Amino acid sequence: MKNIALGLVSVLLLGFGSSALAADDAQLKAVIASDQRPAEQKARDGYRHPYETLRFFGIRDDMTVLEIYPGGGWYTQILAPYLKDKGKLIAAIYDRNPKTQKEWMVGYNKQFTDQFIGKPDVYGEIEIVDMVPPDRVELAPAGSVDMILDFRNAHNWIESGGDAVAAGWFKALKKGGVLGIIEHRLDADKKPDTESGYVHQQRIVDLMVKNGFQLAASSELNSNPKDTKDHPEGVWTLPPSLALGKDESAKYIAIGESDRMTLKFVKP
Repeated sequence: MKNIALGLVSVLLLGFGSSALAADDAQLKAVIASDQRPAEQKARDGYRHPYETLRFFGIRDDMTVLEIYPGGGWYTQILAPYLKDKGKLIAAIYDRNPKTQKEWMVGYNKQFTDQFIGKPDVYGEIEIVDMVPPDRVELAPAGSVDMILDFRNAHNWIESGGDAVAAGWFKALKKGGVLGIIEHRLDADKKPDTESGYVHQQRIVDLMVKNGFQLAASSELNSNPKDTKDHPEGVWTLPPSLALGKDESAKYIAIGESDRMTLKFVKP
């Protein structure tokens, strides 16, 4: 599947049909181009293809969307303004319980809330929940969410409660609802190593299908054949993290961001 550039591997047209994607979404384009997005974030659009990716998943501005572990909020900068008037954004951040959260989670959570909460004119009223697998995975009332989006996070939750996470997401989605997953892709012949940030594509597919989802389509929009996936600091060796520092940055900037799977699942 890896070498089919910018193509769909399978399209079953479940839930949201192709007709919904026929016309351009001028509002989404305007949000992506707007000045409220920092220039350094826009510079990564060439790697992340936000317009094409969100259209592939079938997003609409009247949806209730659950974003998983938004981190620094790269996609939130697009989703929140896009959904603020007609839709709703729920952000599932890291554990907020001081007794159980890991130290690194504190900074991420603070950065996100400081940036996006309490600014309804720009970002709307974002609802905050925390996802702590395997115990806290019911993030919204059953059947209340149109779309769940998980960007480059599977390596964070798959070992700590993958089945619980998938089941919780399935329960939250409406019938016909969409789950969009983008993750750093490990080659099928390489040994599993989630510590590197890379995950086998088939593992994600098997996990979601096991928990009731149907794979509606996959895309090579976010693939990168230059990524050899054998870097000293895993995916964080590559941009934007460049974990090896300035002396090595040129080499890894030339590679670009990681090779990523783009998977669209539907709750039948």
